Amino acid sequence: MLNHVMLGSNDIERSKRFYDAVLGVLGAGEPMRNVNATGQTRLFYRHDGSTFGLSEPIDGQPATASNGFTLGFKCNSPEQLKQFHDTAVAHGGISIEDPPGLREGKMGSMYLAYVRDPDGHKLCALYRP
Repeated sequence: MLNHVMLGSNDIERSKRFYDAVLGVLGAGEPMRNVNATGQTRLFYRHDGSTFGLSEPIDGQPATASNGFTLGFKCNSPEQLKQFHDTAVAHGGISIEDPPGLREGKMGSMYLAYVRDPDGHKLCALYRP
């Protein structure tokens, strides 16, 4: 259903360091760097048919985190989920909500971990057994 997701960044090099580490846990490599016609730098990570982008805001205003928005990343195991979380925290992210682990509910069993990136965007790592 989705082709790509783009998040704004107030410090593209800080975001690159964070996402290089965090997305590297999932197997993503170096992003493609693009500077658009009006000078904003954008980074595009491509992996498993998905594209994740970071951009300096094109309108010149500060990037802000969207209230109510969560970006979920699929993990292949509970161990990879924990590594995603721990890598995010080690690279400037903030652990939020419950500690990483198993959740039971109406949607069945799943492992979840939540962090905020250095710009405040809410990220979720998810593994379904």
